[in-house]
Parts: sequence; structure tokens; C-alpha cells
Amino acid sequence: MSTPPRISCVILCHNYGRYLDRAITSCLEQELGNFVLHEVIVIDDGSSDETEEVCLRHKGEVKIIRREQQGFGQTLTDAFLLSTGDWVAPLDADDWFHPSKLRTCAEAMTAETLFIEHWENVVDSHGSPKLKDPHPGGNTSTLVVQRRAALSLLPVSNEIFFHALREAGRGVVLSEPLTFYRIHPQSMTDRSTPGLSQDYRAEVCMALSDRLGAMYGNPPAWATTRQLRKISRHFSSLAYGHRVESALQRKKRLSALVLIPGMLLAALLARDPIAPWLRSVTSVIVGRPLVRLTSDEGSQAET
Repeated sequence: MSTPPRISCVILCHNYGRYLDRAITSCLEQELGNFVLHEVIVIDDGSSDETEEVCLRHKGEVKIIRREQQGFGQTLTDAFLLSTGDWVAPLDADDWFHPSKLRTCAEAMTAETLFIEHWENVVDSHGSPKLKDPHPGGNTSTLVVQRRAALSLLPVSNEIFFHALREAGRGVVLSEPLTFYRIHPQSMTDRSTPGLSQDYRAEVCMALSDRLGAMYGNPPAWATTRQLRKISRHFSSLAYGHRVESALQRKKRLSALVLIPGMLLAALLARDPIAPWLRSVTSVIVGRPLVRLTSDEGSQAET
């Protein structure tokens, strides 16, 4: 009988003290299953609100790491460097886990699986549903990553770096909504400024593409050089797509048009489906972005 996987829940917090208690409780009150809740860690990245007081209420139940602010990328990197479980479930402090999250994800853990992603319920600042149906995940709080594999990708600037494991064929995507993803005016992601979020995503995808390219000579255990080359080109293609979307959101249609050939070439080199490219071409032709911008507590959604 195999040993149950040890899972570390690591909560990333910067001035989200008002939401932190629910995040911590959601980790501590997970349903029993074929896994061990190895540890719950809170990384307080230089908060100046009530975060410290909330952490103290859970002293003895969680490990608390307080430090000067170092930013999201370093905090996410530290989630894997400072934890000691076999798997790491990162959680943004303004989100919370469904009680069955770890049990369900543990059932999907195999010797070949290194990355688990699941869907989410999108809620507002009060925790009330914002979308009628569950939404695909991919963000920090919807991932569980094998720690050893994740270490080969550090340092990271965003959770997108871990998506490389999925593209290498070592991931599983679950349709169950196992996280409550909170959207509120103080969310780290700016969803209202045209092009800003897309520019950031493009930057992250290109950084990941470059990182994978630098690994060609010494590939990690989870991929061959050939796979790394394909995955690198895939994220380069995604970066082009985000830049096209950014240009459309900023009403720079000509700039978007200029990027279309590069996006197609990157997609062909990666042997990616061209459907996303065709959608971008259509959006450029009609002059309408694929992602709807909203303000305050609205969410981004593909139309």
C-alpha cells in the first residue's frame, strides 16, 4: 500500500487580513482522504493591516512567516522553497478552498502526475456568487503542484510557470470547482485598465518561454529537450495572443494586426491548434476584444 502524499497548504498574504481567517480555516477543515495535511503556512508579505492579529489567533495551528514585502513572485517562489510536503497547494489569502479540495486532488495524484488544476467558483468581496456556473481555473488557488518538479522552475513570477508541467503531459485538469475565487476592488489583478492585465500575462509567458529555452542543454526529469522546445514555443505563441488582445483593448487595431503574423508563426512552430489564432484574427477584423473589461468587482470573461 502506497504512502499517502503529504500536502503543504501555503497561504500568500499581503494586506488581506480581512479575508485571511476564512482562508486558514478552509485549509484546516479539509475532509479526510488518502493524504496527509503536512502543514499550513502563512507567508505574510509585509502586511500593514490586521494580518498579524489574524495569524496570532491561529498560532499553533499554522506556521507563520512574516517579512518585509518582497512581492507576489517571490512569495509564490517561497511557497515552494519553505514548504516541506510532497505537494504544495498555494492559496491567495482572499480565496478559500472547498472542504473536498485536498481529498479530490489526492485521488488524482499518481507517479506520473506532477500538476493538478481544477475549476473554481467565482465570488464577490462578500463571498456571494458572481457567476452562475463554475469557471475554469489556472490561477494560484486552483493548482496543486508536486514540490520537487516545481523546484526545477524556480524562481517564478507567476503561477503560469507551473503550467509548463501540464504542457509536458504531466498534468491533470479536474472539472470540479474546488476553490472559491474572490474578485473585489483590492484584487491584485487590475481588470479595468485596458491592456494592463494582458501585457502582464504576455510578459510572464515570454519569461517562461525564455526560461524553458535556457533548460534545453540540461532538461529536467519531467521533459525532454524536444518537449521543452515545443512548450517554449507554445508560451511564446500565448504571449503574442495576449499582446494582440492588449492592443485591441487599447483600441490600437493596427498594432494588433501587425502582431497577427508573429502569432501564427509561433503557433505553427509549437504545433499548437490554430483555433486561438483564428479567434484573434476575427477579433482584429471586427475590432472587438475577446476579453470583456469590467470595473470594480466585475470579472474578465471571454465572450
